[in-house]
Amino acid sequence: MDLLTQIAGSVFSLGSVAAMLGASLLGVLIGALPGLNPVMAIALLLPLTYSMEPLIALGMVAGIYNGSMYGGAIPAILMRIPGTPAAIATTFDGFPMTQRGEAARALKIACWSSAIGGTASALALMTMGPLLARATLHFGPAEYFWIAMFGMASIGVLVGDDALKGLMAAVLGLLLGTVGLDNLSGIPRFTFGEPWLLGGLDLVVILVGLYALPPVIALAEQADLKGLSAAALKLGRARLGWAEIKGLIPTWLRSSFIGIGVGILPGAGGNIAAFLSYSAAKSASPDPDSFGKGNPQGVAAAECGNNADNAASMIPALALGIPGNVVAALVLGALLIHGLQPGPQLFHQNPALVGGFMAQMLITSLLILLVGGAAATRVFAQVQRLPGVLMVPMILVLMAVGVYVINGRVVDLWVMFAAGLAGYLLEKLAFPLAPVVLGLILGPMAEQSVRRALLISRGDATELLTRPISAVIAVATLGLILWPILRAWQRRRQGATAV
Repeated sequence: MDLLTQIAGSVFSLGSVAAMLGASLLGVLIGALPGLNPVMAIALLLPLTYSMEPLIALGMVAGIYNGSMYGGAIPAILMRIPGTPAAIATTFDGFPMTQRGEAARALKIACWSSAIGGTASALALMTMGPLLARATLHFGPAEYFWIAMFGMASIGVLVGDDALKGLMAAVLGLLLGTVGLDNLSGIPRFTFGEPWLLGGLDLVVILVGLYALPPVIALAEQADLKGLSAAALKLGRARLGWAEIKGLIPTWLRSSFIGIGVGILPGAGGNIAAFLSYSAAKSASPDPDSFGKGNPQGVAAAECGNNADNAASMIPALALGIPGNVVAALVLGALLIHGLQPGPQLFHQNPALVGGFMAQMLITSLLILLVGGAAATRVFAQVQRLPGVLMVPMILVLMAVGVYVINGRVVDLWVMFAAGLAGYLLEKLAFPLAPVVLGLILGPMAEQSVRRALLISRGDATELLTRPISAVIAVATLGLILWPILRAWQRRRQGATAV
């Protein structure tokens, strides 16, 4: 009871409430601007959290995340341009509804669906996260090593269409994670005599460069000098009656379960949850041919599914230190900034902080109903009139200022731009960026854990596989790596037989 009182006092403090409300509004605005996304916004936010209380910083992350996932539906419905990648499926029926003059109704359905999916996801995080963390109390260095390896292998294989490219990107992150002083021996590695590299590459600088700069370059390439016309943004009023809500409940329940399941899988993401939810709704519909022509069930399924992924992706991130998606990886970065180590010990060493963050994910999901109401949606829809080229210099200035204030070093700006250019080239070559971040975060954890395990066993490497839990995780990791290789070999063999 004392813990619940402490959590409630922290979450409902003036600073936390202001952070959640302001960040939710900002998140909807970011999602409504094509070219911007929650990953970029949170990456830009991280440098500013150094001077904040951890719970206020996490409240802002939660607000931006949940708000932007709904905000992405606004241009998807009005312009058939997804504000976020997860809103692609929303365009299928949202834009046809706009063409029929039902834009306000589509936005209302998207608002309710986003809030319901996010709420279900937050409840799953609050129930499943502590249970998973409690189970991992029996883990030792060997288990942590295999967890880190499983996390890197899973996101390297599951993110992107090419498993080999995903694994190569993870290896790049591993290499970046080796820069700096060795934590166990104190020997400098890959510092090239530069004192600023002794502490390693700053995680936040790399994150800002990788995730904030490539979309800005893409936005500049589009050279958008015109926005949507004022006449196209005239929205009427819409109300959801009980009969329509009752008809949407099965879709909301189905999509919530799908989104939560996808969120727990490392590397899957809200776009996959949205497509699976949309496909399930179409299969369950008595009139599947109406999907893609303005069926409200399609909007509800897509928006509920992609928001149900949000908090669920935090379950493996907080309990195991393995983020379910890129935003979860950024949340791990926010925790590390404040000296908090993600993993099972986080629940025992900082229960009020973890409980508060889970409550913030729930509250910001419900805030979508407030900030995404009819009046707010009309206001945020007007940002579609803003030319994209005006956003480029504004974002670049925010990036430069945010990165410089971290350490007060000009060299960090060069590192940021180098990481951004590398991220841009990797995306052009169809390399996923998430494995790079995972390698950078989980690589040091894997290295330290395996070396500790070998020190405990006095150099006996079989100790890594003799414990039952570590053996199970090792087999799962090996299977995860071999599965796409076996599938590619099978496809090649079938192709040769057909010829």
